[in-house]
Amino acid sequence: MKGPRLSQRTLSALQRVITGDPIEPEKKPLAPYLSGPKLVAFFNEFGGNDSYPSGGGFPSRWQYAERKLGEFNGSGQTTRILEEAVTPARFLDTVFEPSAAVGYLNRYLAFDGHEMVLSGKTCRLQRAGEQMVQVESRLEPKDRASREFIEEQLSKCDRKLQDADYDGAITNARSLIEAVLFEIEGRLIRERVAYDGDLVKLYKRVQKVMNLDPARADISDSLRQILSGLVNVVAGLAPLRNKMGDAYVRTHKPDRHHAKLAVNAAKTVTDFVVDSLEFQKAAGTIMEIEG
Repeated sequence: MKGPRLSQRTLSALQRVITGDPIEPEKKPLAPYLSGPKLVAFFNEFGGNDSYPSGGGFPSRWQYAERKLGEFNGSGQTTRILEEAVTPARFLDTVFEPSAAVGYLNRYLAFDGHEMVLSGKTCRLQRAGEQMVQVESRLEPKDRASREFIEEQLSKCDRKLQDADYDGAITNARSLIEAVLFEIEGRLIRERVAYDGDLVKLYKRVQKVMNLDPARADISDSLRQILSGLVNVVAGLAPLRNKMGDAYVRTHKPDRHHAKLAVNAAKTVTDFVVDSLEFQKAAGTIMEIEG
C-alpha cells in the first residue's frame, strides 16, 4: 500500500522530532529524547527487524533515523510513523507539548501537500486544507472491547483515506456505524433482535428506542427532515460497501471523493447518535439497562 512520499527536508525535520534532537535556531528539542535502543524499538513497530548492537558499531542516532525514514518513505507506514511521532501519548509526563512538534512539522509538510491535525488524544495526517468531520463524542467505556473497536474504525477510516485505500475506507465507514449502533442497542434493549447484517433495520430499531423516530408528532418539521435524512444516509451507506468496498466483489471502483463522502457521513451519524445518547441519559428520557 502506498503512502505519501515526503521530501528530504521533511524527513530531516521528522527525524529531529522522533529522536528528540535540538531544533534550529533555538537549539532546543520539541519532543522527548530517544536513545539508540529506543529508536530501534520505535522503527521495529512499523515492520523493521533491527537489533541494537551490544558491542558498539551503531551509527549516530540521527543517521539511523534518517536511513529508516528513507526506507519507509512512500509506503503505507509513512503515515503511521508521522502520526506516532507526535501522538499526544508520547508526550505524557514530559515538559513537551505535541502542538509545538505538530506546528514544526507542518511547516515542512505544507510543501509536500499535507498537514498534521491534532484532535483530542490523536493526531492525524491529511491533505493540506482538507476538511474532515471530527467525531467529538465518545461512548463511555462500559464495554471496553466495543469502545476500542469503534476507536479503531475511526482511525482506520482516516488512515485508509490518506493511503488511498478507498475500498478499505468505505468498508471501515460502514463498520464504524455498525459498531456504534450495535453497542447502543445492547445498552438500551434487553431482549434485542439478533443482528442479521441489515444496517438499515438496525438503525431504525436504535432510532426508535432513542426517541429519534421522524414520525414523532412532537417534533418540528425541520428536525423531522433532518432525522429522515439520517435514515437516508444510513440506507445509502448500507449497500455502498457491497458495491464499492473491499468486503465483497465490487461493481464500482471508488474514487477519493466517494470514500471521503462515506467516511464523513459515517462520522456525522456516529457523532449525532452518541451525542443524543448522552444528552437523553442526562435528561432522564432514556436509561441504560443494568448488567
